[in-house]
Amino acid sequence: MAEQAQLLRPTDDEARELARTLLRSARYMSLGVLDPVTGFPSVSRALTAIDLDGVPVVLVSALSGHTKGLKDDSRCSLLAGEPGKGDPLAHARITVFCEAQPVARDSAIHQRIRARFLRRHAKAQLYVDFPDFRFYRLAPVQASLNGGFGRAYALGGEDLLFPLTADESSWLKLQNELAEKPLEAANFAHRLGLGDKNWRFGLVDPAGIDLVSSDLLVRHEFKHRLDLPEDVIHYICKQTKM
Repeated sequence: MAEQAQLLRPTDDEARELARTLLRSARYMSLGVLDPVTGFPSVSRALTAIDLDGVPVVLVSALSGHTKGLKDDSRCSLLAGEPGKGDPLAHARITVFCEAQPVARDSAIHQRIRARFLRRHAKAQLYVDFPDFRFYRLAPVQASLNGGFGRAYALGGEDLLFPLTADESSWLKLQNELAEKPLEAANFAHRLGLGDKNWRFGLVDPAGIDLVSSDLLVRHEFKHRLDLPEDVIHYICKQTKM
């Protein structure tokens, strides 16, 4: 344990921001569960979105092996982070250890998660309401961040989450309003140096906002958390008018 601690860097705000960005910008992640029959770790790919408080969510079928694993043992893990050019191990990635929480279909939470998931994965509209599909919130317990060679950090679940201070319905209203503002999204993307790709706004929460163009998703983290939806509007206006 002492040797492992020596390999870790102190967890600072830069590491927390990198960890949150990796997690919140992933359209899909590797999902690891314990197979209920063999007991072996089983890894699959799952589409992911992020709930308003930063908890990753997945939509899974009761027929899949990973759903059986989640039902039998709520412990699971997620791997986020895509390799780029060169050595894949030189690129940042994060493993998050989670507790799976099933979401009841008749709950307000289900409606909120459904709306946010479809904002990120529109094609899931084809099967999201099938009776064998359900959402799980994968609440982070702890995480291991590798920012590249020599940059290893240990994080707690609280480093990845943020409690809401405003009514969740106001955030869903903001999300719907931003969906109707492609010009503002294009200007915002231009200010970030993302070029002209028919950008639109995707998910938004107190920590940041998605910019989406076809299958490309770029997560923009706010410099400071914005507790009110109107603060986000003000932030966007300020950025696009600079």
